[in-house]
This record gives sequence, structure tokens and C-alpha cells, in this order.
Amino acid sequence: MASLWPWLAVAGMGVLHGLNPTTGWMFAAAWGLRSHDRAQALRALWPIGVGHVASVALVVIAVAFGLSMDRGLLQWLAGGLFAVVALVHLSGRLPAMARAPAGHAGLALWSFMMSTAHGAGLMLVPALIPLCMGDAAKGAMSGSLVPALAAVALHTAAMLATTGLMAVGAGAGVGWLRRFTRRSPAMPH
Repeated sequence: MASLWPWLAVAGMGVLHGLNPTTGWMFAAAWGLRSHDRAQALRALWPIGVGHVASVALVVIAVAFGLSMDRGLLQWLAGGLFAVVALVHLSGRLPAMARAPAGHAGLALWSFMMSTAHGAGLMLVPALIPLCMGDAAKGAMSGSLVPALAAVALHTAAMLATTGLMAVGAGAGVGWLRRFTRRSPAMPH
């Protein structure tokens, strides 16, 4: 049971990420609502997952190979990238194509920036160390890339499942509210 706890922690952190609106469920819900197609909300999970995996994989690979990472620098770089994107959009000097709603690449970039800026992979480090160390007597981090990548897959699957439930639930809630407001009698002023 002791070896199961790091895996449960990795999955649990994925669920917590999925509940956070900045990880993309509100974007996925918006895509579904805009297109009036619940499947569109679920298709938005792929780019969200790609961005999140890229961010988490940076940290996981560093841990698996015993590399040192400067958390502050990594978060500042992601925050700086976000600030540049925001300033470009706020400048009003964008071609019409750039002002269009974000496509899959934009959603993946958003997911990568947000995941990196809030330290998505960094919070996995305490659970990754026991998974990646394996048999420490044979040498640090020997053969640890496979469990590290399995942890990324488990974490991302838990996050995307939760994100999908939140997106579909939000879309269903908005749909229910629309139907309810159409049926209710007008309120007197």
C-alpha cells in the first residue's frame, strides 16, 4: 500500500487541476456552448491536454534525470510569455485572423502557459521522487523515466477527465438556465 500513495497523490493532483477553471474547462465549455455541440467541448480537451503534458513533462524529465530546476525562473518565463500575449492582444494592432477565437494551437499554448506559470509539474515532485528513485541502492534515478512518464499520463488523464466533466456540466447548467428562463413568466417591474 505504501507504494500506491505516490500514484494516488499524482491522480489526486490531476483531479484538483481539472477543477481549476484556468486549466481550461471554462474554455472547453465556451467552445461547446458557442457551437451548440457538447462534443466540441470534449474535443477541446485534446489541446488542453497537450499544453498541460508539455508543461508537466518539463519538470518530470528534470526530476527523472536528477536535474536541478529554478522554479522561479521557470514561472517568470511562463508569466512573461503570458504578459507578451496579453499586451499584443490589448494593443489593438492585430490582424483580423489573430483576433479570431483561439483555435487548438492557441488553446494548447494557453494550457502550457497556465500550467507552467502555476507550477503544475512542480507540485508533482514530492510524489515523483519515490516513484523515480526506485531502488536507490543501485544508483539515483536509474531507469526512472518510465514511471515518471506513467505519472504524467495518470496525472493528465485524471485532469482531463475532471476538466471534461466540468466543461460538460457547465454547458448543461447553462442550457438548463436558458430553458428555465424561457419558461418562467416575466417578472413584474
